[in-house]
Formats: sequence, structure tokens, C-alpha cells
Amino acid sequence: QDLSAQASKAVNIQLTLRNWLIGYYIAEYEQRGKDRADYGDALLVKLSEVLSQRNVVRSGERELRRYRQFYNTYPQIRESLPPEFNKYLPQKATDHRNNLTKEKGSSLAPYTLIFNLSFTHIAELITIDDPTKRAFYEVECLRGNWSVRELKRQMGSLYYERSGLSQNKKKLSELANSDAEIQP
Repeated sequence: QDLSAQASKAVNIQLTLRNWLIGYYIAEYEQRGKDRADYGDALLVKLSEVLSQRNVVRSGERELRRYRQFYNTYPQIRESLPPEFNKYLPQKATDHRNNLTKEKGSSLAPYTLIFNLSFTHIAELITIDDPTKRAFYEVECLRGNWSVRELKRQMGSLYYERSGLSQNKKKLSELANSDAEIQP
């Protein structure tokens, strides 16, 4: 890879980790592990204002909701954090998430997710409620090296459902990837 591609990948990894950490903060510190904060969306409005004042980009309410969903969908990302981050994340805070990790977690290692998919890919994947379906698209996205546009196209074409009905899954996969738009 050229230097520009490496720099771009490094920036994306840091952005993805930043977004996960913001989601972690909202879920664990502001909501104290509850699924819904007692004070509802007012929390996100307030946090958005504070982050905007501190010049944190992409910190609107909608984005903060997405970051919280990212954390709730992929709590196992914690395993991919550089060691220096872990001192800021008390182990006790994630105790209530252990069952979620087993139930909703990705079939991929956290490292694989963070280092191979952009946050834009992840933002698409977290919209899928069914963990099995989401895991299918994670694997297929990596296998086909899909762009975000291709991931959206495959989701829109119901590739998961078609694969479940297909008599020849290998041929369907080859067909799906034959004209797929790949990441640069």
C-alpha cells in the first residue's frame, strides 16, 4: 500500500475507535448501563452541545445515537483498544454487557472488524437487528472486499435471504462478488 492509503486507514481506525468510545461513554457513564436514560434524549442534546463547543466533529444527536448503538452492538470492541485506553475504562462498567457480547457479538474478532471495515461500513451493519444476518454481511463484506455502496446494494437486494433459499450458495456468492464494487 502507498503511504496515502496507510494514512487513510490509520485515520479511519482512530475515528472508529473514537466513535466506539463515545458510545461507551454514553451507555456506561451517562446512562449507567441502563438501556434508556431516565432523562431520555435530553442527554444526547446536552452532550451534542458540549462536544460541539469543544469542536468535536460529527457530534450531533443523530451521530451520538449511532455511536451508542455501535457500542451496544459491538461491546467486544473493547478487546481491540490499545492498552493505554483500558486504564480509562473500568472493568466493572462492562460487567452487564457480558451476555450481550455473547448474544449479539460479531462472528469476527474485534480486531478484524476495526482494522478491515470502515466506520461507514459499521454504521450500515448496526442497522441490522438480527445478529446472524449481521454476521453474514460482515463476513461477506470482508470476503468480497465490498465498498460501502456495495454493502448497501447487497443488503438492498436481500442477499442474505437469497443465500438462505439458494441451492448453490457457492455459485450465488461468486455471482454476488463477480460485479461487486470493491474498496480501493
